[in-house]
Amino acid sequence: MTELPLVSYSDPSRVFAWRKGKPVRLSDFLADVQRVAAAMPDTMHMLNLCHDRYHFTVAFAAAAISNRITLLPSTRTADTTRQIRAFAPDVFCLSEQPCDLNFPQILYPGGIGSGAQFEAQTVPMIAADRVVVYAFTSGSTGTPVPHPKNWGALTACVQSGSTRLGLNDDRRYTLIGTVPPQHMYGFESTVLLALQGGAALGAAHPFYPADVASDLAAVPAPRVFVTTPVHLSALLSSQVALPPVALILSATAPLSRSLAHEAEVRIGAPLLEIYGSTETGQIATRRTAETATWELLPGVHLQRDHLGVGQAVGGHLAQTTALHDVIEPLDSNHFLLHGRSADMVNIAGNRSSLAYLDHKLNSIPGVIDGVFYMPDDMQSSHNMRLMAFVVAPTLTHDHLLAALRERVDAVFLPRPLVLVDALPRNTTGKLPRSTLHELAKQHSACHEVADDRR
Repeated sequence: MTELPLVSYSDPSRVFAWRKGKPVRLSDFLADVQRVAAAMPDTMHMLNLCHDRYHFTVAFAAAAISNRITLLPSTRTADTTRQIRAFAPDVFCLSEQPCDLNFPQILYPGGIGSGAQFEAQTVPMIAADRVVVYAFTSGSTGTPVPHPKNWGALTACVQSGSTRLGLNDDRRYTLIGTVPPQHMYGFESTVLLALQGGAALGAAHPFYPADVASDLAAVPAPRVFVTTPVHLSALLSSQVALPPVALILSATAPLSRSLAHEAEVRIGAPLLEIYGSTETGQIATRRTAETATWELLPGVHLQRDHLGVGQAVGGHLAQTTALHDVIEPLDSNHFLLHGRSADMVNIAGNRSSLAYLDHKLNSIPGVIDGVFYMPDDMQSSHNMRLMAFVVAPTLTHDHLLAALRERVDAVFLPRPLVLVDALPRNTTGKLPRSTLHELAKQHSACHEVADDRR
């Protein structure tokens, strides 16, 4: 049986994390892992709700070395938590504060452990084939679908990604992320990259631009800034000055070339966009400011099944995994991405994708945020019309429609186009379809709708 270490290095004095401006040595981290593992109930499944990225990492590691499994649901709605309970009846919740979920709960044990007893001990080993995480997707039927992740696959994925990101030189990078560790991208690019990529973990979880600047300044250079297009756009709009950053990472939603270029110029660091999914983990990267072409991680290949559906295979993937995006392979290592398969729309014989339309909408000067939406009852209708929700406080409804007419075919013009104060994005900047559905219901009778239907 192959075993792999919890942490890719073993020097107990090496800084594993930075928390509140202070270093946490590897030996102290391992002491915390043992301390938290001992406090866990004698059950198998854990819902890790820790907000502090260091606490989350300790709890994940404690579960992993004690043969427990961490659950990473895509949402925390009441319906999802009921379904999680049905999937894992023994699940307990670990967090820093009491939560309102109807699960047995334990609070994160406070304090930082003394690592003195771990100075001469080795890093814990974990069987490569042991499942340590169930990452959930929302599922096409509304029932969360669990995707088991074993330690060997997670380790291989992150180590391959670390090499691609250029983090395997002699420098000690520190990771600061705006994306929560419970999200697969945040889990891979902040937690696992610290455990298996040699970078130091930044415990902070900043959201507002001023907090991003403050938390970046609180850790030593070279810094890696892990973020999303929405968080990046808000940061650049704020004009907040950042300390030197060595690398910017972005994922969770398509990033426009213009935003990537602006980020590189303003922040003064290269920006790499990561492509992947909950099912596959990260499988490709690109420098978006320079190219639209994605480069697969070493060993990963694309293929199509008998229905023409794109699949990823090889590398860290234990099995062939279907992709939910429209992929155009260029050669064995490169491809173009044309949006999600479910986002494709065909109106009067004209095909486009919601992602493309979103890009065109957000490229209008004065648009802060915007999204197209295809109502459920329109998907099979011969009179299909798209909706759009737009944050553009300085623009009028008619100005927006005129600007869109210059950018997209007339059949894709939204009816209605709804002006809103903000879009209800989640913590990773995404807009789940269920959220857009509720937004559409709320605004179905608004005056913009009436105006637009005249």
